[in-house]
Amino acid sequence: MAQRLALQRLLSLPARGPLAPRGRAFGTSAGRRSTFNVQDGSDFQDRVVNSPKPVVVDFHAQWCGPCKILGPRLEKLVAKLEGKVLMAKVDIDDHTDLAIEYEVSAVPTVLAMKNGDVVDKFVGIKDEDQLEAFLKKLIGA
Repeated sequence: MAQRLALQRLLSLPARGPLAPRGRAFGTSAGRRSTFNVQDGSDFQDRVVNSPKPVVVDFHAQWCGPCKILGPRLEKLVAKLEGKVLMAKVDIDDHTDLAIEYEVSAVPTVLAMKNGDVVDKFVGIKDEDQLEAFLKKLIGA
């Protein structure tokens, strides 16, 4: 885990030298800003539990095949909602305490949270229509 954090810090440093990009800066899309990786318990508290917006929490693992299918599907649909809902990604191997606290017994597990409370949940993979219905119910559309 320490190696992963060191690598994340290294990758977040601005590029320098003759090959560094110049001129126009490229920003991220609104969809990317609405999805984030939870860093620790206090980050989860700040960005998920205390969020004024509804949050979809994706408990996943890197070794989980269905998670690799569900994650991008869910991210795409959250991005289409243009900031009406946020998506937090929680790696259960890095954040076992959060997985235990939210009674995650299998991955992928997806929670829908509003005002700090779990209002809906599903375990396993879903197709896009089911995910859209899950998100619409969360935002009250």
